[in-house]
Amino acid sequence: MEIWINPACSKCRSALSLLDAEGADYTVRRYLEDVPSEDEIRGVLGRLGLEPWDITRTGEAEARELGVKDWPREAGSRDRWVRALAEHPKLIQRPIITAEDGTAVVARDEDAVREALSR
Repeated sequence: MEIWINPACSKCRSALSLLDAEGADYTVRRYLEDVPSEDEIRGVLGRLGLEPWDITRTGEAEARELGVKDWPREAGSRDRWVRALAEHPKLIQRPIITAEDGTAVVARDEDAVREALSR
């Protein structure tokens, strides 16, 4: 299992604490430093069963500068959204845990972390 984190994020730190408390075997990816490629983002989206706009932090200053709230949320715009996430990783919702069974979860609460642990 891998967890994409921003160490400054309290939800990421909470998820790590729970993984540690449960004795989980995982690797940490500091995605602001080790930025995922567009292909990696597409892969995680497939594992999540979500679209790029579903995992975009639209309240971030960078998102406002880009005007992402006004971008179409449709298949034809998907590549634009993915490219924005790859170029501005701060916009990626966190933490994201990729589970052993090939799925993933946005682990913003304890239930989501436990869901990843159960897979």
